[in-house]
Amino acid sequence: MKKFWNFSAKPNNEGELTLYGDISSVSWFGDEITPKQFKSDLDALGEVNSLKIFINSGGGDVFAGQAIYSMLKRHKSSKTVYIDGLAASIASVIAMVGDKIIMPKNAMMMIHKGWTITMGNANDCRQMADVLDKIDIGISGAYEGKTGKAQDEILSLMEAETWMTADEAMEMGFADEVQQERKIAASINGNFLTFNGVEVDAGHFKNLDTDKIDTSFDPKEMYAKLLKINERRYTL
Repeated sequence: MKKFWNFSAKPNNEGELTLYGDISSVSWFGDEITPKQFKSDLDALGEVNSLKIFINSGGGDVFAGQAIYSMLKRHKSSKTVYIDGLAASIASVIAMVGDKIIMPKNAMMMIHKGWTITMGNANDCRQMADVLDKIDIGISGAYEGKTGKAQDEILSLMEAETWMTADEAMEMGFADEVQQERKIAASINGNFLTFNGVEVDAGHFKNLDTDKIDTSFDPKEMYAKLLKINERRYTL
């Protein structure tokens, strides 16, 4: 199974979770085991007092993400979330588990309405639209709990596909602290964004302001990261 997360135990009864890449509900074999395996790994970490969560993801499967959010929310540890580049779509929902959310000045966050690909007759499409409306309401609860904003305001921000810099996220209540810029390698190639080696297909995003993305980076470092991406892509 290709995992997009990794748990590790640290001294002083602390734990760390790194969540990088697409959030998926299935393994390479197509079996829906991700939430079950994630829970198993979280349980194996034990009852740590504090958990540091590092996120760099463009999002993915909404139900897998909601399950991960719920598992982490129930965990009794104090949780600090660090946005290591990008927390977009359902990854931004997971970020809301943080008792404290920290973003480097050059990181980004994005929230939007759920979307899907569907087929069928008019009745099928209307039914799917109703399902998506319910999904949006479910997602909005995580943002409401963190920001204190009303549901209508959150849903409006989601409808607008709101991209936030770290300063904007803090101002709007989606983050608690902005740190000085950290070394984040970012590049844009057509519809594809790359943040610290994590590639995001932004083709379905509507309102991405590329001027907000800091694409200044060390070319040698970026080349090394791209080699690692290609190595993963072609290795089965």
